[in-house]
Amino acid sequence: MKEVTKEVYLKWYEDMLLWRKFEDKLAALYIQQKVRGFLHLYNGQEAVLAGALHVMDLSKDKMITAYRNHVQPIGMGVDPKAVMSELLGKVTGTSKGMGGSMHIFSKEKGFFGGHGIVGAQIPVGAGIAFADQYFNTGGVTLTYFGDGAARQGSLHETFNMAMLWKLPVVFIVENNGYAMGTSVERTANHSDIWKLGLGYEMPCGPVDGMNPVKVAEAMHEAIDRARRGDGPTFLEMKTYRYRGHSMSDAQLYRSKEEVEEYKKIDPITQVLDVIKDQKYATDEEIEAINEKVKALVEECATFADEAAFPEVQQLYDVVYEQKNYPFIPHKL
Repeated sequence: MKEVTKEVYLKWYEDMLLWRKFEDKLAALYIQQKVRGFLHLYNGQEAVLAGALHVMDLSKDKMITAYRNHVQPIGMGVDPKAVMSELLGKVTGTSKGMGGSMHIFSKEKGFFGGHGIVGAQIPVGAGIAFADQYFNTGGVTLTYFGDGAARQGSLHETFNMAMLWKLPVVFIVENNGYAMGTSVERTANHSDIWKLGLGYEMPCGPVDGMNPVKVAEAMHEAIDRARRGDGPTFLEMKTYRYRGHSMSDAQLYRSKEEVEEYKKIDPITQVLDVIKDQKYATDEEIEAINEKVKALVEECATFADEAAFPEVQQLYDVVYEQKNYPFIPHKL
């Protein structure tokens, strides 16, 4: 695994802080009704992404996830202004303003969504991995889903095929303790989701999803296994979300005390503590990072707010690849 150096810690801090503040801004814009529909925030789970990105090869590896999908594309190199624009429904967005919160995509950067149907991305992720295997690209697909989606039947069908064909895929359940509002303990007769891999003899195990170093170590082993042709891995990232399932979630199923307890192991704070303990940066340098992130978030918000909404004609132009498709009118 690549060494976790001073530069890595500083990058982790800046990246995770950007992701956190970016979504805090989205929450504010949602309250202003500039972001419509649903909004599922990643606050608290940033270490799962930071650790994975440290060991991925972004020139050929790919990622697919559920609808809590705003910061992953930023981490993979998508312009955050385009992501913000998509959430505001603007033509400058990643899906030209037509996907919204749940459907962020970037084929160029290897990010394949953003899926609103619970668990739908699990078999799709295996399909992307099958394509890499078929065309011998050397790429590995990271397929993320939540603890609620782990109870979908499609997971078992996918696990079986992935092991049978030794697909270059890593399955990752981000177990933040709750689905929409149902605790993991109430969804099955066991709470160790990683054990679902045992029935398929798939390498599997739990990971501290609040620590990017632990995530990177586990992901490095899993990606390496997939890349050398030995098949998939199933990892359970034990993490926590500080906000509700979505912005409309009253969070009546958990206490404020529980949330505050988990904030004591905030992944951003953990990284910042290492930076300070190891003297990787002065207080002034840390403050400079904070100001840089704040300015970038405001730049994204201003860009998205000032961008145009799509024209009505776009509804027709982006549906079919064939320009002279015979079953739709060409002139409105």
